[in-house]
Amino acid sequence: MASPANSFVGTPYWMAPEVILAMDEGQYDGKVDIWSLGITCIEMAERKPPLFNMNAMSALYHIAQNDSPTLQSKEWTDSFRRFVDYCLQKMPQERPTSVELLRHDFVRRDRPLRVLIDLIQRTKDAVRELDNLQYRKMKKILFQETRNGPLNESQEDEEDSEHGTSLSRELDSLGSNHSIPSMSVSTGSQSSSVNSMQEVMDDSSSELVMMHDDESPVNSSSSVVHRKVIEEEFAGHGDPRPEPRPTQSVQSQALHYRNRERFATIKSASLVTRQIHEHEQENELREQMSGYKRMRRQHQKQLIALENKLKAEMDEHRLKLQKEVETHANNSSIELEKLAKKQVAIIEKEAKVAAADEKKFQQQILAQQKKDLTTFLESQKKQYKICKEKIKEEMNEDHSTPKKEKQERISKHKENLQHTQAEEEAHLLTQQRLYYDKNCRFFKRKIMIKRHEVEQQNIREELNKKRTQKEMEHAMLIRHDESTRELEYRQLHTLQKLRMDLIRLQHQTELENQLEYNKRRERELHRKHVMELRQQPKNLKAMEMQIKKQFQDTCKVQTKQYKALKNHQLEVTPKNEHKTILKTLKDEQTRKLAILAEQYEQSINEMMASQALRLDEAQEAECQALRLQLQQEMELLNAYQSKIKMQTEAQHERELQKLEQRVSLRRAHLEQKIEEELAALQKERSERIKYLLERQEREIETFDMESLRMGFGNLVTLDFPKEDYR
Repeated sequence: MASPANSFVGTPYWMAPEVILAMDEGQYDGKVDIWSLGITCIEMAERKPPLFNMNAMSALYHIAQNDSPTLQSKEWTDSFRRFVDYCLQKMPQERPTSVELLRHDFVRRDRPLRVLIDLIQRTKDAVRELDNLQYRKMKKILFQETRNGPLNESQEDEEDSEHGTSLSRELDSLGSNHSIPSMSVSTGSQSSSVNSMQEVMDDSSSELVMMHDDESPVNSSSSVVHRKVIEEEFAGHGDPRPEPRPTQSVQSQALHYRNRERFATIKSASLVTRQIHEHEQENELREQMSGYKRMRRQHQKQLIALENKLKAEMDEHRLKLQKEVETHANNSSIELEKLAKKQVAIIEKEAKVAAADEKKFQQQILAQQKKDLTTFLESQKKQYKICKEKIKEEMNEDHSTPKKEKQERISKHKENLQHTQAEEEAHLLTQQRLYYDKNCRFFKRKIMIKRHEVEQQNIREELNKKRTQKEMEHAMLIRHDESTRELEYRQLHTLQKLRMDLIRLQHQTELENQLEYNKRRERELHRKHVMELRQQPKNLKAMEMQIKKQFQDTCKVQTKQYKALKNHQLEVTPKNEHKTILKTLKDEQTRKLAILAEQYEQSINEMMASQALRLDEAQEAECQALRLQLQQEMELLNAYQSKIKMQTEAQHERELQKLEQRVSLRRAHLEQKIEEELAALQKERSERIKYLLERQEREIETFDMESLRMGFGNLVTLDFPKEDYR
């Protein structure tokens, strides 16, 4: 199946409902042809499609509003009825496809092989009968001109009425299953094929009736009914004339007409005039439908152009927002990279400063210890001299001890003093080394703690930066969502406003066309009534001439009866009474003629009054029927437009609700995303800080354990004075 369409294309009476509603309710597919097939079946069966006597636009509203059409006559088979009803399902989803229709009982049933041949033969016979009718009319005219002059209108009407009645019976024998080819000039004429055939019959009857029918192509059979009424009123009063023998030229022409085996008839000027008038009306209808199609196509183009413009505007807006988000993300990543580089530089700088401070601290301790050692050595030297002099004094005071022994004792005291000083120096060096190592270890721990503080500060700064950037991003996303929401509401309002303006313009155009159509129908009916009033004297004159002819025939009959009675009375009565009998008979004849004349006048007056009254009543009835039909069509148009407006408003309400639901759902997703990102960021912050503190704690514990193994004890409360190694 082809892709769906949404255009407004097609002939009105055969359109499917979804084609009419294509602009308002969406698209349609190939099943519209199945609907047209069902309408064509009704047209072939009933000689015209449904709603054919209605204005095309009113028919469109009927098709869209009412139920599916059905066959009106009861003479069709159930299989054919089911086939038509199956094709005319109003819902496209329930309508069958062509493959399903091929399996229907009506299509699969057995059919005679000569159906089309019989139809063609019967149509040829009907056309041949029409040719014979035209031939007989020409024969009468030619014969009358050569013998007694042209026929009067009443005689011609009588002759053609007889042949027209026989031809009507012949046409009725064709059956309603077969249509007769149209004789109109335009193949798309509004009249059906059988109506066109009936018009040919009417046109071949009399020129007077053709002039009457020129104003109303739809009611072309009214002249036949009018002529039959006249025949019924004055049946039996005519003067049948024997048909004269045709001349040799007329016989050869008749032979030519009988031998003609083609689908054609002689067309009168009035028929051509009527067909031109119908063609002009059809052109007006086609132009009106083309105007509707152009208007709908233009409206669709405007809607599509506006939708494309709004879509481009929305795409540009989203691209702008996306670029802004990408710019913010790039700036955030650049700022984080700068912060990371800055933190690395700070850590490197702190490391260099710490190394320099450590080296300086070590140099200060070493210099102080060297100074202390020098001072200690000098004090030892002084103490050694003092002790040496004291021993010498003690030895000098002791005269009893030999000198050699004194020398030995002095040497021994010197050795003991030197040994003591050496031990004190070694102890001092040991204390200095321990102090140096312990203070260096403490300084390293202090530097490590300071480095940990810097790392904590850096990670907090980084996390705070990320949180600030994320909050800015969230604020930007909320602002983007609000701007997008405002743009969507503005675009929806613009689109709905344009749609309502186009529908209002379309409805106004439909109302104007309907009013113009109503005025045109009223003008045509008024013109028809004026033409009927103009033609009424001719018709009355023809009827008066026929009544006068009947009166003259009656007078002739009475005259013959009077002559026969007079001759009989003169034969049976004496001669002396003849004068009295003649006078009596003359008075009786005069009296009867006077009575007949009075009856003639009364018949003429009654005929004229009845015909005038009948014409006035018929015209008034036609006016009432036309007003009622136009009022119903106008009410139907208003109801259809109200329905379209309500459907459009309901559609707009649904679109607004759908947009509100989409906007609220998008906002809820955005808020949920913001909450999830903030929770993830908080979780990342907690985990990173926790991991950093745990790592730093492990480093401190490892450092302290190593310090314990080195024998330094707890360095947390270490606060040595500068001289405590002493």
